[in-house]
Amino acid sequence: MSAHRRAAVVALTALAPVSWGTTYVVTTEFLPPERPLFTALVRALPAGLLLLAAARVLPRGAWWWKAAVLGALNIGAFFPLLFLSAYRLPGGLAAVVGSMGPLLVLGLSALLLGRRPALRDVLAGAVAALGVSMVVLRAAGALDTLGVAAAFASTASMSAGTVLTQKWGRPEGVGPLALTGWQLTAGGLLIAPLAFLVEGAPPALDAGAAGGYAYLALVNTAVAYCLWFRGIGRLTATQATLLGPLSPLTAAVLGWAALGESLTALQLAGMALAFGATVAGQLTSLPARRRDRARGPDVDAVPCPRSGMLEAPPPGGTRVAPADPRGNAR
Repeated sequence: MSAHRRAAVVALTALAPVSWGTTYVVTTEFLPPERPLFTALVRALPAGLLLLAAARVLPRGAWWWKAAVLGALNIGAFFPLLFLSAYRLPGGLAAVVGSMGPLLVLGLSALLLGRRPALRDVLAGAVAALGVSMVVLRAAGALDTLGVAAAFASTASMSAGTVLTQKWGRPEGVGPLALTGWQLTAGGLLIAPLAFLVEGAPPALDAGAAGGYAYLALVNTAVAYCLWFRGIGRLTATQATLLGPLSPLTAAVLGWAALGESLTALQLAGMALAFGATVAGQLTSLPARRRDRARGPDVDAVPCPRSGMLEAPPPGGTRVAPADPRGNAR
């Protein structure tokens, strides 16, 4: 892959975490409170069914269970665990735990892909986690054990899904549109019974809430995850996951620009560190890229929709309603 093409792939993939960074503003300004599982369901299932209808390709053979596993890890388990952690942990602690994702991906890549972690990748992951913590972490009292466990489990789930997505690739003749649709549908079907058992019937929606949910389902999920899974197929797992810090950084910038929140010098320094680590992470894993070139060019059977504007994962905070925009991981 040429340098220009690689840069284009990185830029398009980065639109996914940037889009996820907009979720806090949409959630707090337009959506009904106390409905995290319903929000997760609306994000996943309609988007998955829409992509399935557009791609018109169903899994075959072993890909039925592979799509179910990836859907559970990347969507079905990840969304509810992320919401649970964000609503139980103070401030931006969920985002700090989530920023450990690149280090988990390095370990899982060594275990599942046989890729020995490079020191510079480890350093980039550690610096990114430090930068995110400087941006989002606030002083807090006693930690909620269940919230911390859920935050770690959500990060581990998405990290495992990222590595397995790269390990298994895509079936021949199947593009990112279909692969994303399979996972979102499988994940949405896992979330649906949990949402109705825990939260009951769907809430009444006004025009603002309907528009907010439409944005989350179409742009924030269908387009963003299509770009994300497309990028995982072309970048190393470490490169892709090191784009994750763009989500809390975007949430912080939007909180300052749209919600009138202040940014301290420490937060600005943390942003610089996290962004620098994100950029440095795209310059690593050169041997892996050479192996990719040896395999030949990438071919997408189905084009992936693109958008100039593509979670912040669910908001965090101590309140039941969304609180801190940077208390999220994806």
